[in-house]
Amino acid sequence: MGALEGKLKGKTALVTGGSRGIGRGIAERLGRDGARVAVHYGSNEAAAKETVTAIEAAGGEAFAIGQELGVPGDAAALWEAFDGRADGLDILVNNAGIGASRPFATIGEAEYDRLFAVNTKAPFFLARLGAERLRDGGRIVNVSTGLSRAAMMPDTIAYAMSKGALDVFTRYLSKVLGERGITVNAVAPGIVDTDINASWLRGNEEAWAGAAAMSALGKVGTPAEIADVVAFLASHDGRWVTGQWIDATGGSLA
Repeated sequence: MGALEGKLKGKTALVTGGSRGIGRGIAERLGRDGARVAVHYGSNEAAAKETVTAIEAAGGEAFAIGQELGVPGDAAALWEAFDGRADGLDILVNNAGIGASRPFATIGEAEYDRLFAVNTKAPFFLARLGAERLRDGGRIVNVSTGLSRAAMMPDTIAYAMSKGALDVFTRYLSKVLGERGITVNAVAPGIVDTDINASWLRGNEEAWAGAAAMSALGKVGTPAEIADVVAFLASHDGRWVTGQWIDATGGSLA
């Protein structure tokens, strides 16, 4: 069976944190569009293999690669694993991230450093080392957050800072790689129904209603809705958009 759609036929994509949540939604969408998808995971190999299976069941191609992020040499090790399965890259989606944080008065150095190591440093070096693999005309999409533009949840201060730095990186990198026809953009989700939010969102009617009320559309986002925005930027249709921060919060910042 062939891929369901062909916008990305012949392209190779790497989605970090592609085993669950928004990352899985992005990986599956790129796979449906015809890309061969490298599904990266940090520790949950079983979940990554489930994503690969789902992509293949829909007629696409995919493979899983594991590498913990936020540790010395993470980017180099991830690319070494990628090189063993693919020859060159067309789309890099820096989706992997951690969101745990504490109030300003209590956050410690170790947690702060970990947030920046995974959310900011890893995408920086994945892009730097990946640039030599990325073909001219390629795409980089960094997954940011609406919290980098609006202080709606003060306890996420360090997390929002790490993503704010990623936003700056996005703008500058678009200038660095633009001469090669490579676009670089950031997509910023709002509250999305994923496993990372399950502990406080799912099964709590009050929390769900409050989260939905933040959106101008009156609902909680889904991974597929974020994936569709990423897929546009990854496609030929998104070729004239670069250096941008795309609000994908469902109007939460309106």
